[in-house]
Formats: sequence, structure tokens, C-alpha cells
Amino acid sequence: MRPYTLKQMQTFIEVARQRSVSKAAERLFVTQPAVSMQIRQLEDAFGLPLIEPLGRNIQLTNAGEAFLIHAIAALGQLKDMEALMAEHVGMKKGRIDLAVVSTAKYFIPMLLVRFGKQFPGINIQLRIDNRENILGMMARNEADLVVMGRSPGNLNCEATAFATNPLSIVAAPDHPLVRRKNLPFSALGEHHFVVREQGSGTRAAMERLFTEHQTLLNVVMEMPSNETIKQAVMAGMGLSFFSMRTVRHELASGHIALVDIEGMPMMGNWYITHLSHKKLSPAATSFKAFLIEQGGPLINSWA
Repeated sequence: MRPYTLKQMQTFIEVARQRSVSKAAERLFVTQPAVSMQIRQLEDAFGLPLIEPLGRNIQLTNAGEAFLIHAIAALGQLKDMEALMAEHVGMKKGRIDLAVVSTAKYFIPMLLVRFGKQFPGINIQLRIDNRENILGMMARNEADLVVMGRSPGNLNCEATAFATNPLSIVAAPDHPLVRRKNLPFSALGEHHFVVREQGSGTRAAMERLFTEHQTLLNVVMEMPSNETIKQAVMAGMGLSFFSMRTVRHELASGHIALVDIEGMPMMGNWYITHLSHKKLSPAATSFKAFLIEQGGPLINSWA
């Protein structure tokens, strides 16, 4: 068997994740031929194909599926080794693989800027996705730290709340419910809702809330983007359920309005989370401590 490289493994994992050579090239900031060459060299090392064409995309061969499982596990072990070695350097340098749910993108950049001023030698690789995909990254040890709105119940994790997360019902300013005060929750059952996709933490919280109040959730449209949902709400397509951290500009400008519902907003928390057995590097430990100590006040002043 010929030698193969860590870069080839990382490239293969991204191609497998995207199911596309071109999309993987975009995510890795390299050309498509460069990605194809890395995959070809990896296949040559083992003497068998790992991917095969499927229309405009690709699919993994049986060997590719098996290699993917072990490649992800191997990279996870390498991260643990790097964390161990980083202890000999200290917390002023290092790299953190941070994954956050999409709703957190409204305040995470600000926190990263503040943290970067205190620890300029630490590089943070940021990934943003819905809750379901983020949990997968954490389970596969692809993320050192995760920011999410609810601690996972099916993984052995350590989750620490660092900021509040108020959630409420919003509507277009001219929606008839906006003019009414102290509405019972049951009044929402008569109206259409624009919601996030399945796998979203906001969607899951919304469905739990409606179930608790024994109220029908009338979904008129499902969308994978908070920004698109905002536009749909402003256009009068329906109501929606948002973290108030994400609609501060629209509320301030009057483009979106809160609906006054009894018991709302629902108060949740933002959590910094990692696998319980995860060996955190000094860099990751310092970022976790930064969020716990400073994240809440910074977010309150920002959003």
C-alpha cells in the first residue's frame, strides 16, 4: 500500500459530506482539479475506488463508506493528540473547531471578535448548521465545542448555559393579532405559520410549545433559513417563532412585530457543549471559559 496523507483524508471526508467534488472544492477554498487529484491519489494508495459518479454528484463505494467511518474516527483521535500536545504550549496558541446552530450566527461573530482580541494567537474554524447536523458533528468528534439552544439528551455531554435565549411569536406589523393584547396561546391555532425545517432546534422548541398548550400548529411553509422566514413574515405569509436575538433589527425598525401571548416570551438558554470524554485543548478551554464568564453580558448588549 502506498503512503497517503492527512490532507487527502480531510479532502475525502469533505467530498463525502458534500456528495460533490465541486462543492467540496468551494468549502476547502481550492480548485476542483485539486480535489480530484487528492481523491485519485488516495484511491491509488489503496488500489480501489472510494467514490463513483451519480449524475452531477458522487456517491461512495462500499469501500468508501467503510473508509469514511474510520477516517472520521482517526481524525478525532488526532484532535485529541493535538489537544494533549497543546498543553505543552499553553492557551495563547492553538486551533478550535467550533460548530454552532444557525440561530447563533447572529451573535457568534461578535463573540469571536471579542475573544480574538484577548487571544490573537488562537484560530477558530467555524461551522454553522441546524441542530441535527451539529449533533452529528459532535458525536463524530468533528467539533471541539458546540453552541446550541438546548443540551442534547441522547449524548454523554457536558453542557453549560452561558446566555439567555428568549423566544416569541412574531408577525407582520399589520397582522390582526398584533393589535390585540394578552392573547391566550390557543388563539394561535387559527393562523398560518412559516417554520424552520425538521432538524432545526427552533422548530423542535416550537413543536414542543404547541404540544404543551394542546394547540394545532398550522404550517403553511417550511424554510431552511431564518432570513427567508423573516421576509415571508414581513410579506404577510404567516406568523413565526423566533429567538428574539435574531430579530432585534426588524423589531427596532418596525418591519416585524411581537404578538402579545400569555406566558411569552419563552425563556431558554444558550449552551456551550462538548462530549464528556473530550480532551479539550487549552485554547478550547479558554474559549469555553470566555463564553461562561463574558458571553451573557456581551450578547445582552449586542442583541
